[in-house]
Parts: sequence; C-alpha cells; structure tokens
Amino acid sequence: MLWKGRRQSDNVEDDRSDSGGGLGGGSPGQFRIPIGGRAGGGGSIFLVILVVLAGWYFGFDPSTILGGGDGGGGLITDNSGGGQDSGAGTPANDEMKQFVATVLAETEDTWTGIFKSQGLTYEDPKLVLFSGQVRSACGFASAAAGPFYCPGDRKVYLDMTFFQQLDQQFGASGEFARAYVIAHEIGHHVQNLTGIMSKFNQMRQSMGEVEANQMSVRIELQADCFAGVWAHYTDQKGILEQGDIESALNAAKQIGDDTLQKKAQGYVVPESFNHGTSQQRQTWLARGYKSGKLSDCNTLSGPI
Repeated sequence: MLWKGRRQSDNVEDDRSDSGGGLGGGSPGQFRIPIGGRAGGGGSIFLVILVVLAGWYFGFDPSTILGGGDGGGGLITDNSGGGQDSGAGTPANDEMKQFVATVLAETEDTWTGIFKSQGLTYEDPKLVLFSGQVRSACGFASAAAGPFYCPGDRKVYLDMTFFQQLDQQFGASGEFARAYVIAHEIGHHVQNLTGIMSKFNQMRQSMGEVEANQMSVRIELQADCFAGVWAHYTDQKGILEQGDIESALNAAKQIGDDTLQKKAQGYVVPESFNHGTSQQRQTWLARGYKSGKLSDCNTLSGPI
C-alpha cells in the first residue's frame, strides 16, 4: 500500500499515555445483543434499507427520517482470549500512527465525495488511539475487545497492538489488512450517519437473541461491504499494490465467526454468530470493492 507521503488526518486523538489501569466494566467492542426479550419485531428493519437507498439516490438525508445513533459496533467477537499489553510509552509520532492517520484521511476523502455526490454532508469521525483500556461514551473497553466504533461519541477506538494480534494470532498480515480494519469501523460510522445503526439498536430491543444475532450479522456484513467500497476508490487513486486486496480478504476470512469459534473451542455455534462467517465477510468485502456502489451493499434484506 503506497501510503507514505499522503495527507494525514487531524482527527486522530492519541490517548495512549492516558490509557490503562483502573478501568472496569464491559466492552462495547462488538454489538451488544440483549439476552432474552420478545421474539419478533425485526420485520421493519427491511424498510430501513429502502429509506436509506432512496436517500442516496434521490438526494435527501435519510437520517432525518431514521434518527440518530445509539450503540456500538466492532470488527470481531474475540473468542480467542485476551489482547496483548501495548505499553503506554509508545512515541507519539511513530510510523504506525502515521499509517493510521493516513488511512483515516483516505476514508475522509472518499466518504466526503460519496456523500457530496448524493447531496449529503459527511461528518468526519475521530479515531482514538489507546493503550490497554479506554473509556468511551459506550462504556469501558479493553484491548481484548478489538477495535470498535461508538456512535454515542462518533469515535473509532483502536489499540494498535491489535495489528500485531491480527498478524501473529489470526494469520492476517499486511498493511492493507490493517487498513481494512479501520475502513470496517468507518463503515459503522457511515451506518450511524445514515440512521441504519440507531434503527437497528431500537428494534433489537424487541428481538429474541437469535433474531438479534442474525440482524447484527447483516449490520456487520454491510460495514464490510462499505469497507470494500472505500477500497474500490482507493484503488482508483493508484494507492493499492499487488496483493493488497488479497491481504484484506484474508483478514476477513480469519476473523469470521466460524473460523474464530473453531480456533477457540473446536466447533461452531451458528446461532451465536453476530459478525458473519468467513465466506460471508469475504463475499461482501469483495462485492463492495468490485462495484464501488452503495446500492450493492444491501445486506439488510434478502439472502446473505
């Protein structure tokens, strides 16, 4: 990935020196699916995508209909154990931070252009670098949760030791695999801006656990597809090198629910999937990359 020398985003908050120690509580590193509740109530989610896609193509802001965000989304459900300690003394201007800031800038440029083409305004999110543990508007989180997006403060949270974990534990190496991680979380930000995430969070309260998990999978696969859309336009800029897309697709494969569960416990429980299988994640990432069209990222209705 030819990222060096390109614009770096000013929307990176480096809290690594302030992170770690004394923070308790749960993690919003993935969608928090409530246990129990009434079954049903999920049918109207299929109306959401119709409103959103109409907004994209007919020039109105779907968030005015669907409302704001509340909840959180992450790249994985980590069934493999804890994360790694990251060390708060990392230099403030290290190369990896520059990489993250550059990828974030590329997402800003791409999504600003996409939104503008539809008569909408893209609002840049913040990306918070933390070490070990962090407090967000969604609650406390540890590095073990993996990267996550909190719609409550419109921030992506990242402990960069996850990149080491991605390489060493998940077998997903390469700079563009790391870029995919960031782009996936930005995909959740896009869902937040368009009202998709908040509508899902409202409706999942009346869903049973299995149904809520199934809808969570659809939300996560759409974020993968949005990451693919970003990759499509990034490739058009001449930034990608040979093997980059394959690197991202391999990352999507390695963090599929079925692959993670097999590694962690030797068997899979499909009813508990809430991010999608390896094949699904690869399929939707590739689909977004191939077409570059948001209309091809309709995971909220039909087969996935």
